[in-house]
This record gives sequence, structure tokens and C-alpha cells, in this order.
Amino acid sequence: MRVELQHISKTFGRVRANQDISLTFEGGRIYAILGENGAGKSTLMKIMSGYQSADSGAILVNDQPVTLSAPTSAIAHGIGMLYQDPLDFPPFTVLENFIAGRPGGLFPDSENARRTLLTLAERFGFALDPDAYVDMLTIGERQQLEILRLLSLNVQMLVLDEPTTGISAEQKSALFSVLKSLARDEGMAIILVSHKLEDVIELCDHAFVLRRGRLVGEKTIPCPISDLVALMFGKVIERQERPAAVCGAPVLSVQDLRMVSHRLTVEHVSLEVCAAEVIGLAGLDGSGQAEFMRACTGLYPPEHGVIHLHGRDMTRTPYHAFKQAGVAFLPAGRMEEGLIKGMTLSQHFALTLPSRAPWVNWMRARRMTGERIQHFNVKGRPGSPIQTLSGGNQQRFALSLLPQRLRLLLLEHPTRGLDVESANYIWEQLLTRRADGTAIVFISAELDEIVAYSDRILVFFGGRVTLVEDPAEMSANRLGELIGGRL
Repeated sequence: MRVELQHISKTFGRVRANQDISLTFEGGRIYAILGENGAGKSTLMKIMSGYQSADSGAILVNDQPVTLSAPTSAIAHGIGMLYQDPLDFPPFTVLENFIAGRPGGLFPDSENARRTLLTLAERFGFALDPDAYVDMLTIGERQQLEILRLLSLNVQMLVLDEPTTGISAEQKSALFSVLKSLARDEGMAIILVSHKLEDVIELCDHAFVLRRGRLVGEKTIPCPISDLVALMFGKVIERQERPAAVCGAPVLSVQDLRMVSHRLTVEHVSLEVCAAEVIGLAGLDGSGQAEFMRACTGLYPPEHGVIHLHGRDMTRTPYHAFKQAGVAFLPAGRMEEGLIKGMTLSQHFALTLPSRAPWVNWMRARRMTGERIQHFNVKGRPGSPIQTLSGGNQQRFALSLLPQRLRLLLLEHPTRGLDVESANYIWEQLLTRRADGTAIVFISAELDEIVAYSDRILVFFGGRVTLVEDPAEMSANRLGELIGGRL
């Protein structure tokens, strides 16, 4: 299969997402699309997968011009895409989502679809229950489901936008093995959009690099990672050193917490978090760390145990009470829980600004939005709908919505899908809050990130927890062994 993009351009208001981009993809090869957040990578791939239309330019499949008016049209031409935020139906089961879009009319063959799903899941090492509801799955599991659904539709070009977020090292290894097999043995074209340059070096044959909506270069892989970083940012980016901080008085105290979910029971969790301390929560997706974090925000009532905030018993109190006590929570699902699709940046601020008046002070909201956009370097305008921002800019904006003074900040995957520079920026802001005395608890699938920024690490595996007191003595490999259950 051969797909050509010729002179593709796309604008959103005054933002030029893609500017005169021409690329060619051949079957039997694995390509990487690289660039900083907001460089236009996802927009370009959405155009090629029929999710969005270009303002100008053409798409050729096997040298024939095609019009891709919808994702179903792209799939009919053999192009399928896994989006960074999975496009699924949360109220439906895994099997029902797998069937969606498959041929079969009003009466699809459910049993055949179930067998296909289970066969593909076993091939990839994904543990998906066909009868589980999608709204009970983690973001990583929802990505896994979409990968299997696209492969079942026999696409000849597979575009993956951050596919390794939220899956284990073993699952990633199995996924990469299958992707290499699909390219080598079946002649498929594979395109990886990722900020994880190690994944690109491991998997891909060739990389195209975008910057500010333009194609700025390409590299044959293998090549030094520093060459790719220099193309992406115009300079070499290195992770900042974490400044030392002196922990203060206890902020959060959790004693003998027991949480029960549909997937597992987590018991005997005890932890004390002090002011200006950073606690990393590590574990495979679905190991209980998300339930623990939500229990510490009032969003997931524990079955047993006590939660104290500054000495006050907060067990089974609602999130609103935690919020009034100086606690904030930033979820992993930006558009599912953290932000509101269809609303502008100013409207988001209007919702968060405290006011006793029965009306909205729009002048104040727009002024505050402009100030925060400038301070957090968000590539957007007060009137921009939130969904038009890139993932990195959505994350920066979500961070800008948080109150200035916080006692405790809890974050799920704060740098999920972000490039190196954006991830460094997010942590710069978080460490500034830490210096002001805010206690931080965060979940991350990036082991290097956990080790680099945590004062202590709480590892979740199989319903039990292990506390690592000194991350300085802990390598990412050793942490991976703990996550895998090897003590």
C-alpha cells in the first residue's frame, strides 16, 4: 500500500496547524511522526484518517486521488487510526465496542466477533473481558481495545497516536513484535505518532519531524536520539534536576485503607504525606493506584480505613469538602473529566473563579484567561474551544485552572502524551508549587519520571503495596521488577 499526502494545509482560526506538508508512506515500513506538542502531528494524521478535512492539498492511495470524508471512508480505503483519546462508547461493553463499525448490519455475529476479539487479545497479551463495560476500563485498556478493533477491520495502514501510554513493558514488547510482523510479513504501513523517542528508535525505520506545522526534516533510523530532539525543538532538551526540598508537617494521613473495585481489592494501605513532599504511585494500569488516589480526593469511598487531612477526619466526605480544604485533583482523562468539550478557555475560567454574584463577570474571566495563557505558555486564545488545543496545551491549560494556593495536589499521568519540553515545563510548575509547601501525589506509567521526581514511591501490585523510602537508591529497572511483583 502507498499513501501520499500532497501539500496539506489546515488552519483553526489564526492557528496554522499544517502548512504545505507533503509526505509519502510505503507498505512494509514503519514510520514515526515526531514534533513538539502543537506541532501539527495529530492534525495531519486525523486528516489522513478521515477525521478532519484539509483546507487544501490532496491524498493519494496507490496513486489514486481519494476523498476521505469520515473515518469509515478511510477504513474502506485501508487506513485506520488509533487516537490518543480513544473514540469509543463508554456505556457499551468491550464486545459491543469491538463490533461497532464491523460489517454485519443490524444483526452482527456476536459469537464470531467474541472469538476474534479473544484471539487478537491473546496474540497481543491484552487482558480484556468482552463483557466488561468500557466506562470501567482504564485509558490504557481502552487504547488496547481500539487497536484490536482496527486490526479486525483488515486495515492496510495503521496509524497509532501514542499507543504505548498506559500499557506494561510486556504488552508494549508484544505490540511492537506484532507491528513489526505486520509490516514485514503482510506489507502493512505502520505510522507511530509518539513523544517517546526510545519507542521510535526501537520500532521505526524512518522519522518525519514537524515543527510549528511545517515539515522540518527527516531521519533514517537508527540514529542518535539527540538528532531527533534537535530537529523537534531546534535545540537539545535535557530533563531538569529536581531541587531539594525540606518536608514539612503532615498534610495527608491514610491508615489501613481498603478499596474494592470490579477488578481487584487493595488492602492495608497506610501512608503519611508531608507538606512539600512528592509521592509517586507506580504500578501496572489497573493495579489499584487510581482507586487509592480517588479515595484521597473523596471520589471513591473506601470500604475500610481512615483518611485525615491536616488532622481532620475526611473519610467518606465528598470531593467538594476536600476541595474546600485545599485539595485539587487533575485526572488523566483530560476531555472526559478534566475539561469540557465545546467550551472556550474563558468559559472554563468563568466556572472556576469564585464569586458570590448571581451572574458571570465575563470581563474578569477573559482577563484572567489571558493572563494564565501567557503565564503557562498555552497556544490558544480566550475564545478558543478547548478541543482545538493540542494535548500538551490542554494539559497546560488544565494546570492553569488550579487554585494558586493548595495543600495537596493529586495528578493522574500529568505528562501523558507530552513531549520532552512540555513535560519539563509541567514539572517546573509542579516543583514551584512544591517549593511553596504543596504536597504532591502523582501517578505515572513512566518509570524514569517516577524515580526522577519522587521523594518516596508507593508501588501497587496484585492488591498489595510496597513503600520505597529512598528512590535515589532505586533504578527504573528495579522499580519495574517491583511493579511486576518481584520483591
